[in-house]
Amino acid sequence: MQKQIITIAGGGSTYTPGIIQAVLNGQERLPVSEIRLYDIEASRNENMFLILQYMLEQQGFSSIKLVQTTNPEEAFTGTNFIFSQIRVGGLKMREKDEKIPLKHGLVGQETCGLGGFSYGLRSIGPLLELVGFIQKYAPEAWILNYTNPETIISEAVRRQFPGIRMINVCDMTIGIEDTLAKNYGYDRDNWVATYYGLNHFGWYTKIYDKSLKRDIMPELLEKLKVQEIKEEDPSWNRAFNMIRFMVQNFPDNLPNNYLEYYLYPDMYVDYADPNYTRANTVMDGREQKTQEMAGKIRNKEKEDVLDFYFGVHGLYIVDIATSLLNDEKSRFMLIVENKGSIPNLRSDAVVEVPAYVGATGVEAIALPEIGDFHKGLMEAQVAAEKLLVDAYFENSYQKALQAFTLNQSVPNATVAKKVLDEMISENKAFWPVLK
Repeated sequence: MQKQIITIAGGGSTYTPGIIQAVLNGQERLPVSEIRLYDIEASRNENMFLILQYMLEQQGFSSIKLVQTTNPEEAFTGTNFIFSQIRVGGLKMREKDEKIPLKHGLVGQETCGLGGFSYGLRSIGPLLELVGFIQKYAPEAWILNYTNPETIISEAVRRQFPGIRMINVCDMTIGIEDTLAKNYGYDRDNWVATYYGLNHFGWYTKIYDKSLKRDIMPELLEKLKVQEIKEEDPSWNRAFNMIRFMVQNFPDNLPNNYLEYYLYPDMYVDYADPNYTRANTVMDGREQKTQEMAGKIRNKEKEDVLDFYFGVHGLYIVDIATSLLNDEKSRFMLIVENKGSIPNLRSDAVVEVPAYVGATGVEAIALPEIGDFHKGLMEAQVAAEKLLVDAYFENSYQKALQAFTLNQSVPNATVAKKVLDEMISENKAFWPVLK
């Protein structure tokens, strides 16, 4: 099999070591000759280059060429796969996305609510520029996109680059499934899940277990009612147990835990610390660990050098690349244009549904019509996201205000306008000028 060239766009990300570890573990399925790190922040890229160089040497992969660059032509010319995970504005702007809404009594979260909309307006331009570089230097490459917020990004890219070879990927559903399987005594590798929604905004309707030869959704729902979920991270422990809380009130489906931000925003605001949010946790955790790893390598230390998260994030994106390369037609939850997958939802909605991936790309499955409760929630959020993308392309303050007001985490237009105006001030270096 021909060896591939992989480019990590946003190479300095703290998730990069986990992705590369998954690449190294999968050399039989996805053989690689070269890994390129592309990032506009040279210092972060340099740190990650040192860490990955150390990994390659320690694990006997010194023959894989490793490149760091801030030059898009060098990053993308001749590459086969681009794993995109850029974070425009970095963690400092994520902190503002989270803290500004909380100050006004609203959900402060990086992908959901008005924090997600702020992040979306900040991310669209640089992501479109990135896709333009890839179209210029590597038009046949596949882009596997982890850049958030996924449905907003996907909507914007679809408008400017129709037909682009880009797959929008989110590993949250895999994280949910892994957690449920471990807590309730199943093997997730045997699961075939049916799910629909928007990114971070959806529901499971069926989970078929191939080893048990039955749909285990009814028994999972019963277990969720009585058995607490246990996670090491306190914040994730609470998040996953919100699934249990939601099932008590809405027992027919298994919800994505992120729905708490839309169904119970008051509970989240009461729980959240407006002075120390998830961004601060990441800065003091993964970000600090990455700097410490690079420092140990510079100091030529030998003991306990590598300390990074390795989990579903890296595995998922590598599995998708493998399915493309080898025409495996494996099944994933992907973010796609609806086009009838959910027959009674607007065709141009960007939805998250099961899909098969092979050499020709993505083939989403067809689902039954959905009920009015889920459909109503989704239609309002789809409209809000489309208005936000309109605001970007039209430089429209009015469309942005409409989007902020319609977001499902916002109770009224008064607070929507206050948050929008404050976010405009904080995002002057990143947002388009809204008139």
